[in-house]
Amino acid sequence: MTNSNVDELGIAKTSLAERLKPRIAVEEHFARLGHTYRHGRAYRAFENYFIRPALKVGLRAVGMYGTGRRNALNPIVRQITLHYPHLPASFDGFRVLQISDFHIDGVDGLAEALEALLAEISVDLCVFTGDYRFEDRGPFSAVYPRMRKVVDAISAKHGILGILGNHDPAEIVWGLEALGVHMLVNDSIEIRSGADSLWVAGVDDPFDYRCDDLEAALEDVPSDAFKLLLAHAPEIYQAAADQGVDLYLSGHTHAGQIRLPLIGAVKHNAKCPKQFTHGLWKHQAMHGYTSAGVGCSSVPVRFNCPPEIVIFELKRTKSHA
Repeated sequence: MTNSNVDELGIAKTSLAERLKPRIAVEEHFARLGHTYRHGRAYRAFENYFIRPALKVGLRAVGMYGTGRRNALNPIVRQITLHYPHLPASFDGFRVLQISDFHIDGVDGLAEALEALLAEISVDLCVFTGDYRFEDRGPFSAVYPRMRKVVDAISAKHGILGILGNHDPAEIVWGLEALGVHMLVNDSIEIRSGADSLWVAGVDDPFDYRCDDLEAALEDVPSDAFKLLLAHAPEIYQAAADQGVDLYLSGHTHAGQIRLPLIGAVKHNAKCPKQFTHGLWKHQAMHGYTSAGVGCSSVPVRFNCPPEIVIFELKRTKSHA
C-alpha cells in the first residue's frame, strides 16, 4: 500500500486535516443553525419523535420487536465474484471485504457478533464505507471500544481503508486512524502487488454533507489504472462511470432495513434510480455494489433484510475484443 506524503516532484500532498476542512465548515454551518443534518430540524424531529417510537410500539404490540433485534445480530457473509479483462495479472483472485453502516453503538452485541464472524475470514483488503455511529449528533466515544473489537478481528493483507458517512463527524477520522483504519477523504491510495497495482479512491459523504470531490480523489490516479471507488451513497454513479471507475462500493440505504413481502423496501433513502440502491448493479462499464450494511439505523431491528458483510473476488478474464 503506497500513500506517500509527497508527489514525484517532492511537493507535499494535501494533508488529511486540509481535506477535512470543507466537511468541518459544513458541520459548523449546521451547528450554527441549531441542527447537524441538512434536512433540518423538522425532518429529524419527525423521525426521532414519531417514526422511531411508533415503530417500536407497533412491533412490540405484535410481538415482533424481539425477532427484529435478533435478526439484527445475525450478519451474513455474502460472496461475489467479478470479472475484468483489464484487471492487472497480479490481482487475479484479489479479495476485498466490504463492511458498511456499522452504527456500532446502536445494537448491543453487534461488535461481538462481528468479531466472531470475522475471525474466520482472511482477505487481501478490507474497506469500510461509512456510518460508524448510530445517532447523527451528540457524543460518539462509545464507538471506539466496539470498533476496536471489529478492527482487531480483521485479517487483511493490505490493511483497512475507510471513508466517512453521513452519521459521522469529521473528528471521528482521528479515532479510526488510531485504531488502524486508513481514512480516505477525497483522496486515493495505490495498492501494489509485484509489478502491478490498483488504486482505491474514497470520497466524503455525497448524500447529506455533499463534500464529495471525485476529481480530487482521482487526481493522482493514472487514467489507465484499475480503479475502486468508496462512496458512502450510490448517488455519484454517473460521475464515477464517466471517470472510468471499475468498481464502486457504497452503502447508506440499508437496503430498506425493513423489507415487506412482495413490496420490498418502503424507503430507498438515496437520490438515484432504485436499481442502484441495493445489491449488485452495473452502469456502463462499471460494476457497483450497494451494501445492505451490517448495522441498523433509527430502530435496531431488521426484517427480510439481513445485515451483511460482503467479500468480492476480482478475477482476470481474457478479452474477446
